[in-house]
Amino acid sequence: MPAGEAKEKNMIKSRMLILAQMFYEKTDQEHPMTGLEILDYLKENDVPANEKTLRGDIKLLQDLGLDIVKIVSRPNLFYWGERQFEMPELKLLIDAVASSRFITKKKSNALGKKLAQLASENQRKDLRRHIQATNRVKSENETIYYSVNTINEAINRRKKIEFQYTEFDSDLKEILRGNGELYELSPYALLWNEDYYYVVGWSDKHRNVSVFRVDRLYHPEILDEKAAKRPDDFNLDDYSKPIFDMFEGYDRVPVKLNVKNELAKYIVDRFGSKLETEQVSDDYFAVTVEVSLSPTFYAWVFQFNGDMMIKGPDIAVQKITEMAESLIKRQR
Repeated sequence: MPAGEAKEKNMIKSRMLILAQMFYEKTDQEHPMTGLEILDYLKENDVPANEKTLRGDIKLLQDLGLDIVKIVSRPNLFYWGERQFEMPELKLLIDAVASSRFITKKKSNALGKKLAQLASENQRKDLRRHIQATNRVKSENETIYYSVNTINEAINRRKKIEFQYTEFDSDLKEILRGNGELYELSPYALLWNEDYYYVVGWSDKHRNVSVFRVDRLYHPEILDEKAAKRPDDFNLDDYSKPIFDMFEGYDRVPVKLNVKNELAKYIVDRFGSKLETEQVSDDYFAVTVEVSLSPTFYAWVFQFNGDMMIKGPDIAVQKITEMAESLIKRQR
């Protein structure tokens, strides 16, 4: 190929790339550009072009699948049309990232900026979000993203993982549980519950299915050892639905609650609306839910100050009564 022809082809390629980037960055439905404005932009970037080459370039970009929209007017207007995400979708994603508890403040800002790059320059001004999650304690663990990736890879490869687990001492300092004991797990799935990530899998040590908070895993690594097979009767939905805040190791039982009518929304938020209820008085209804009898469950009932009461089974009634009596004694 002659040198002159090769140079011209490279110039065309360069012009096409700059044009595509310009449309993506500078234009949207509310901010189209005229042909003259486009030519001025190319000139500012030292790209030679004219009206004829511009018409051909825009046609080629459209043929390549780019949604370059032409508004027939005097003069004609052009803009980048459909994007991968619409503005309401981007706003929702950025708000979710900003308010998520397990994502650090630093990472939230970084992810928000990356998401904003999917919009035009003018649209990004509307993406400057001011959402503030009330009383939200953001995670300080910057490694959780890598831990999630490691666990996901292990699940795909059907391999075991090994890790240490952290907790906190009385000074609220993070320490390793069991003096740095190593845990092995055959991971089944990652769950997101109450704004935290959890990994569910088979623990050889405990000989049962166990749950761990991902942000408390310390240096998870993939082992060469093949993961244990799931028990035939294990169903992830059945396992995770009744667990409060992922407390493992507690029996799951049907619990009858008497609930004040005004608290119905909390039952729906926690258990869904497909439950059978019975009106037991003008002010209260009864409902039966299946839960793990964990301290978190009793604490959840306590918060309603007697407007939600456990009526059965006896073990649950006895336990919450003992907790209340113990609290009264300690407060004296």
